[in-house]
Amino acid sequence: MPSAETSESRPQTILIVDDRPANLELMATELEAHGYIAVVAQGGAEAIERAGFVKPDLILMDVLMPAMDGFETTRRLKASDATRDIPIIFMTALTDTAEKLAGFAAGAVDYVTKPLDGAEVLVRVQTHLTLSTLRKRLLAQNEQLQHEISAHEQTQAALVRSNTELEQLAYVASHDMQEPLRMIASYLQLVAQRYTDKLDDDGREFIGYAVDGAKRMQALINDMLAYSRVGTKAKPFAPVDCAAVFDTALQHLRVAVDESDARIECGVLPRVSGDMSQLVQLFQNLLGNAIKFRGRAAPAIRIGCEPCGEGWCISVVDNGIGIEPEYSERIFVLFQRLHGRTQYAGTGIGLALCKKIVERHGGRIWVERAPTQGSSFRFTLPRMNGEA
Repeated sequence: MPSAETSESRPQTILIVDDRPANLELMATELEAHGYIAVVAQGGAEAIERAGFVKPDLILMDVLMPAMDGFETTRRLKASDATRDIPIIFMTALTDTAEKLAGFAAGAVDYVTKPLDGAEVLVRVQTHLTLSTLRKRLLAQNEQLQHEISAHEQTQAALVRSNTELEQLAYVASHDMQEPLRMIASYLQLVAQRYTDKLDDDGREFIGYAVDGAKRMQALINDMLAYSRVGTKAKPFAPVDCAAVFDTALQHLRVAVDESDARIECGVLPRVSGDMSQLVQLFQNLLGNAIKFRGRAAPAIRIGCEPCGEGWCISVVDNGIGIEPEYSERIFVLFQRLHGRTQYAGTGIGLALCKKIVERHGGRIWVERAPTQGSSFRFTLPRMNGEA
């Protein structure tokens, strides 16, 4: 026989409503014999009162009762917040379909036909108790899920606000620090020029260190400013020809290209939807790194493009010093450097800026070892709307 215990290991309570004492006693005895707690009521009004006080797990309700029948009693129970979720099974000798439909409309979950069969009643009781328990669990889980979703949304909103405030703070701080640093560098250089004959070698060396430090700080601030502007000063997306982006970036790097005797080849590049100035910065940083981190041979750089998924994969392949696989993620983190400043100049922001620009455009960026030597930086950009 089914158990009358719930997952909380407590006996379940059944309220039996019938105007005939003999029926009440019969059903109460049967249910108690199988571990249930039986509570009885001899009419609709008494049933409503006891249901509100006892909060039974299930109600067995007689349909034909004087004063208030089972239909009306059920409607009133379902109208109360305290009792509306209690499953109700009707006990009746009525077999008319219309009567049964009226019972379901009132809020009943099932019928058992009189004269009652004890085994059938027990099976139906256990079935609806199980369904009720599962329903309560589902409601509790949904409530917990909604709570977690709400908490997650609040956390996300707080993170968005925090990131926006940090970006604004970085922009303002970087912008406002420019002028004092410019003044420091200018006055130090002026001191070195006017009083060079009054300074010993140590004095001139110290001023040189100070000027170099101020210039490096200016470069760092400029890069921080560019990084913060990806979010705070971004332009709306518009159709962009990546070939024009490459040409502009190459013009900005013309001095470095000429000094290093770099050979740069570029294949056919697509049109995308993006921010022209940010994409120029992206190409310029990747090309500039390919020139900077070169080996003994003159830089040889190849820019290519191929379709991938729903977008384009653009590659910048060089013959430089390469990057060990264990550093392939680290290099895109802000302020991460693999070499000292005496070996290669830089602030450690360039590739982090590239990552931020690519992600703003809905793509991703990564690095691989080139087929022969050097590095292959690859990034994806989505196709323009309407393009196959």
